[in-house]
Amino acid sequence: MKMQVSVGLLLMTTMSGAGDLAEEIRCQEIGFSLAAESRNAELFASYIDPDARFVGNSVMRGPSEVASAWAAFFAADGPTIKWRPQFVEVLEDGALALTRGPYRVVTMDDRGVQTEHWGTFNSVWRRHADGNWKVVFDAGNQSSEPPAELVRQLLDQGNDCP
Repeated sequence: MKMQVSVGLLLMTTMSGAGDLAEEIRCQEIGFSLAAESRNAELFASYIDPDARFVGNSVMRGPSEVASAWAAFFAADGPTIKWRPQFVEVLEDGALALTRGPYRVVTMDDRGVQTEHWGTFNSVWRRHADGNWKVVFDAGNQSSEPPAELVRQLLDQGNDCP
């Protein structure tokens, strides 16, 4: 009986630990987006792994190359971007995690007409020896369809992370 209780407690701890890691990654992803939303290039770059690969129209490597490619989002009159994780999956060993969810880019043309562009991002996070998580792979794809109402709601939610 004592053995069954111990195994049960171990399983609950393991499951709870995985849930805690998923929540930690969810909040990391939101923090990463908030860095871009607030146009803070230095903070944005701090979330990126030194060996990162961001794949778009080309491959960007490392924090400085990625931040440089994203420079328009840090300009005061540049487009805005916001994303939120809809799915978070963490490997059993807690070393890698995947986040996936919607993003929205808002641009303004010379006449002041605002346009929204929507898509889906995928990020792979790696946990370092110091416990910090950094984005190691990132890619996204633009959608030609307007998003569902639930997706819009996800992006309109406030920040519920510490």
